[in-house]
Amino acid sequence: MNLCILPEQQWPQRGRNQRRILCVFPRYAHSFGTFQHAYRLMPGVRAFMPPQGILLTAACLPPQWQVRFVDENIRPVHDREYQWADAVFISGMHVQRPQIERINQLAHHHGKLTVLGGPSVSACPQYYPRVDVLHVGEVGDATTELVARLDHSIQRPAHQLVLTTRDRLPMERMPIPAYHLVDLRRYFLGSVQFSSGCPFLCEFCDIPALYGRRPRVKSPGQIVSELDAMLAHGLRNAVYFVDDNFIADPQAAKNLLPELIAWQRRTGFQLNLCCEATLNIAQHPDLLAMMREARFTTVFCGIETPEPHALEGMKKKQNLRSPILDAVRTLNSFGLEVVSGIILGLDTDTPDTPARHLEFIEQSQIPLLTINLLYALPRTPLYDRLERDGRLVDDPHRASNVVFKSPYEQVLATWRDVIRQAYDPPRLFERLRAQTHCCFPNRLEPRRKVTPAMLGFGARLASRVLWHAGVRADYRRLFWETCRPLLRQGRIEEVMHIGVVTQHVIRFARECAGGQAEASF
Repeated sequence: MNLCILPEQQWPQRGRNQRRILCVFPRYAHSFGTFQHAYRLMPGVRAFMPPQGILLTAACLPPQWQVRFVDENIRPVHDREYQWADAVFISGMHVQRPQIERINQLAHHHGKLTVLGGPSVSACPQYYPRVDVLHVGEVGDATTELVARLDHSIQRPAHQLVLTTRDRLPMERMPIPAYHLVDLRRYFLGSVQFSSGCPFLCEFCDIPALYGRRPRVKSPGQIVSELDAMLAHGLRNAVYFVDDNFIADPQAAKNLLPELIAWQRRTGFQLNLCCEATLNIAQHPDLLAMMREARFTTVFCGIETPEPHALEGMKKKQNLRSPILDAVRTLNSFGLEVVSGIILGLDTDTPDTPARHLEFIEQSQIPLLTINLLYALPRTPLYDRLERDGRLVDDPHRASNVVFKSPYEQVLATWRDVIRQAYDPPRLFERLRAQTHCCFPNRLEPRRKVTPAMLGFGARLASRVLWHAGVRADYRRLFWETCRPLLRQGRIEEVMHIGVVTQHVIRFARECAGGQAEASF
């Protein structure tokens, strides 16, 4: 739910009534992207990232209201918490739809009013006919109306209310998410949002429809304040910029980076930074140089396919501005490990496409790739085109809602085979070894502040990595061949990274290949 605090004079009859709000974030299905198999190596970690939207919601409510937050990726909501609440706020994405519906049902069982916001309901309000109040869109006039209604009454309405934002609040007026409600030590990564919106029109992407093509940004001061708050509430390891495109506004990113560099120096480089960006980021060497100095270590790029005609077909022409392999090598030269998105099941796929994907993976030496089956999201040009052609199917037992050009079972089998080959341990370790030569040595290695908490966490992490990857794993010989030279050179952080990555991706890939995991990353 993209709610945000409004100027004090805009709150309706501020302080007239006390309210108790329970904010619940639904559990994700296990996937490649949530890295759940690696949590056993990381002391205390139970979930991937703190959810930005609903923590922002908690920070936006009137200060006299009592607010509690439960992330069901860490633990379920207790009955007594539903009983305590006057209203239950829920947020989530399409993949969390069954859990959203379950939470709504439980809240109604306890007689509580429910409010749903976030990307899923903003794209498809029709998915949620049983929720009491829908907040569609970002913070703005609908937010003001929501708070006014709750201040007036917490009774469930006779008919569903749909509040739709027409006028959005500028991002530079957003508060810091309510990190005081959550133990950030429980998360694999921290998260921060710098910008919203993307200027590109990729056929499968819903971001332009939901958040616009003209990027909106927070101020550098806001980002620094959010990072300070995360450190103060226990974050360790890394922060992921959850922008759909970190360089949606390249100049804004360049304005932010000097502030990030100064913050890293002030705080002792305690955190690595990661982001998601379009591949044309490789055409901004001045920006990449500052990212290196700010200790960015990973960038996710939606490469989607190495086949130029397929990129043309999906209108992802920004990936054609320079050879993809050259762009990957450029990013590696600034110490940025590339994580890539790959899609199978495109209309342009041929019998040779799987082999081309595997060849690209080998040539690029990208260790981590989210290999997905094509899925048509509502409010995308892809969805509209397939709907017109009668090629959408609503079947919860299928891994995709697309009627492919080839038989579904054949496409699914191809997906499983590509994953099996891409994450075959010898191939994966070969790519990781390549990173130890072409990428990791290019990173800035500043003098880092190490706190007692970090030392304790690091020692326990190291012992678990060496036990699970170096002793128990059936790929332990490959682990030692890759990591023994690094240990001799004192490159401990790289060893920990390799241990954590392989613990998750090898196990998850085996589950996918064996049909034990969903065809969704």
